[in-house]
Amino acid sequence: MALNFHQLHIFFTVAEKGSFSAAAASLHMTQPAVTMQVQSLEDYFGTKLFQRSTKRIELTDAGRALMPYAQRSIELIRETDAHMSKFTKQLKGKLQLGASLTIGEYILPRLLGPFGQEYPHISISMKVMNTAQIMEEILNHQLNFGLIEAPVNHPDMHMEAVMSDELKLIVGKNHPLANKENVQLQDILEYPVVLREQGSGTRLVIEEQLRQHQIELTDLNIMMELGSTGAVKSAVEAGLGISFVSAASVKHEVALGLIQTVSLSDVKFLRQFYSMYLKSALLPISAVTFLTFLRERDLQQWL
Repeated sequence: MALNFHQLHIFFTVAEKGSFSAAAASLHMTQPAVTMQVQSLEDYFGTKLFQRSTKRIELTDAGRALMPYAQRSIELIRETDAHMSKFTKQLKGKLQLGASLTIGEYILPRLLGPFGQEYPHISISMKVMNTAQIMEEILNHQLNFGLIEAPVNHPDMHMEAVMSDELKLIVGKNHPLANKENVQLQDILEYPVVLREQGSGTRLVIEEQLRQHQIELTDLNIMMELGSTGAVKSAVEAGLGISFVSAASVKHEVALGLIQTVSLSDVKFLRQFYSMYLKSALLPISAVTFLTFLRERDLQQWL
């Protein structure tokens, strides 16, 4: 019997999950199949890799020694897929992903067209949901991966920055800030503000950037909190307040003269968008290809 990557992947997942049943669920395998593959690996090395008891399993000395090699093998496969995805122009398959609201509504629709021209045989299925829903579907193996606006801490999730974005101050066309030169962050304290709801990625970025400039959210004159970027834009257009949104989300309104973006002279609201997927998962090549596309292309030409 030869050593193979599949067995190392299963071994690593069992060790990470702490049980054969949890590993089986994560890998979409039956528990007996997972047990059999681990036993085959133990037979190959001629030693036990896990100490089994009725309550839990623990790595043996040999298992602990094998862990970094198993992890490196997984990382090498991911690197290989990422590199080779540049050459897979005739790739076929289905790309299933989740995207948080701003990304799914305003960013990805402009990128899926160029991606589809390069990879016409990959069909795309995208769900637009909040971050918590995306994470739940990934954990339940209903989605391969998701794109979100702020990283989350979860022991089973891998996070990687794949895109950059800038939030812009937006005001109504007749707002006093619309034609003011040298607008600074402190100036926004004088005016009513419309914000996204608590927990949104956009709001988290705003809070963090304000805090870095010694401004708390309570210092703002918050008129309302709304559950979508579209609602925020409509409120700003109606003159109910000013706000910060992704620059890509207001191109249409700015072109029509309904809303104006204002550059602040003393700060930029920059952020990263993140990919999220299970640490134990090996993404299908269609997903790897799409993430490589996001990381390595000049996306601004389409946004």
